[in-house]
Amino acid sequence: MNEATMNDVPTKKYWDALKEVMDPEFPISVVDMGLIYEITKKDNNLEVLMTYTSTGCACMQWIESDIKGRLLKEEEIDEVDIQVVWDPPWTVNNLSEEGKKKLKHWGVSS
Repeated sequence: MNEATMNDVPTKKYWDALKEVMDPEFPISVVDMGLIYEITKKDNNLEVLMTYTSTGCACMQWIESDIKGRLLKEEEIDEVDIQVVWDPPWTVNNLSEEGKKKLKHWGVSS
């Protein structure tokens, strides 16, 4: 994820919507955790390219369900397809500045 991707005009509202979806382990959005790599809109469908902090993340189903549920609240969206990738792997460098501040506030160093 980078600022240019997040500020892509056709998908910015979906990036903003996903800031409402929290990681179950930390009070940080999936966007600020850097789990979302890309959002692509084709007609009334969205494709979300994402990763997790580890392959053993116990919350995968909940996070994906929350992502789909939130994006399907957008009136023009009929379908959400989530593609999970492991390359590039997630690192603390994926955290947004806001994510780093929130982790620090909760006593977790990044």
